[in-house]
Amino acid sequence: MTEQTLAAPIDDQGKRQRGFSRYQALLIALLTFTQFTIILDFIIMSPLGAILMPSLDITAGQFGIAVSAYAFSAGLSGILAAGFADRFDRKRLLLFFYVGFTLGTALCAAAQTYHVLLLGRIVTGLFGGVIGAVVLAIVTDLFPLHLRGRVMGFLQTAFAASQVLGIPAGLFLANHWNWHVCFAAIVVVSIAAIAIIALVMEPVDAHLKLKQDRNAFRHLIATLGEPRYTLAFAVTTLLATGGYMLMPFSSAFTVHNLGIDIAHLPTIYLVSGLFSIVTGPLVGRASDTFGKYPTFVFGCAMTVVMVLIYTHLGHVSLATAILVNVLMFVGIFSRMIPSQALMSAIPDASQRGSFSAVSASLQQLSGGLGSVLAGAIIAQAPDGSLIHFDRIGYVVVATTIITLVMMYFVQKAVAERMGKRVV
Repeated sequence: MTEQTLAAPIDDQGKRQRGFSRYQALLIALLTFTQFTIILDFIIMSPLGAILMPSLDITAGQFGIAVSAYAFSAGLSGILAAGFADRFDRKRLLLFFYVGFTLGTALCAAAQTYHVLLLGRIVTGLFGGVIGAVVLAIVTDLFPLHLRGRVMGFLQTAFAASQVLGIPAGLFLANHWNWHVCFAAIVVVSIAAIAIIALVMEPVDAHLKLKQDRNAFRHLIATLGEPRYTLAFAVTTLLATGGYMLMPFSSAFTVHNLGIDIAHLPTIYLVSGLFSIVTGPLVGRASDTFGKYPTFVFGCAMTVVMVLIYTHLGHVSLATAILVNVLMFVGIFSRMIPSQALMSAIPDASQRGSFSAVSASLQQLSGGLGSVLAGAIIAQAPDGSLIHFDRIGYVVVATTIITLVMMYFVQKAVAERMGKRVV
């Protein structure tokens, strides 16, 4: 058997798999729930920003460091884990990092000072940052390329669900008790997810039958030195910039610049999240039907337009704020889902884990740098409003346009390997 046959179904088999088996559907739901807890732990920092900063008496710059600490530690752990990512059963790897992530989140829940919270974010990032890479490797191993858009679409509903269920619930808990309860709740649901993974998920170890470098360091170097991966790593680095620059300060911007009462923040996240739950699977299906790159182009165009509108808004009504957020997330999802599906076709079967780990590391490091850069660009006026927020929008637009061009060459290389015109 070839590597492709052994580790994943061939995409161009005579009889294509049209839908998901019962176990595949269960696995998608399980991985989506896992992603839900990881994403919620990260993005809950954004809406809590308006509560955390006065509670801990910290500046916007310090808050930006707390957000980026997760990203930098996740980036470091991704590099460290890359050499070992293809040497173990992916289920065991997922459980190991998930337990560490839960312990880090528990430390955040117990934090009484800024420095303890910062330590908690570092520990959480060290373990949580690798989980996305493990999930992506599992998906690539078990699903053919023509179904991966739909799988990625469902996985991205974890982001929307964290908005619909997690963020409103988190803000409710923070407003009625305190912000510590938000992290404690994530610990509880994470423990439940760990139990389900251990009991339900089957081993994912077909890649262990492939030829592997015995030395983990050489395996990492081989992945980093592969010329075909260089452009993909560069695209991944830039793709993370936008979200990390805008997201950490979105709640403060919404409250102080758009004039939306903090009590209405859950409504914005709830409505935009509900739309995203519907949008994610539709975008995934569109990327499988019309092509990953054409869908990515659509997402880039919408992202550019909506980011420019969003970052230049003044005081607006609640309805306008919701509409702009909904459309901006449509653009973001239309970039994330097809790009992840397309990137999954790049690595060889024996290097999927290390490729995903390096990609996750670069994503987190660039995202952390973006968060720090955003904190350096903006400033707070005496009334709490953010100054120079529009400049962040210009940076996001520039990186979006650059990734649009770079992704063209990525998809061209994948298409040529598969004997197609467009993937």
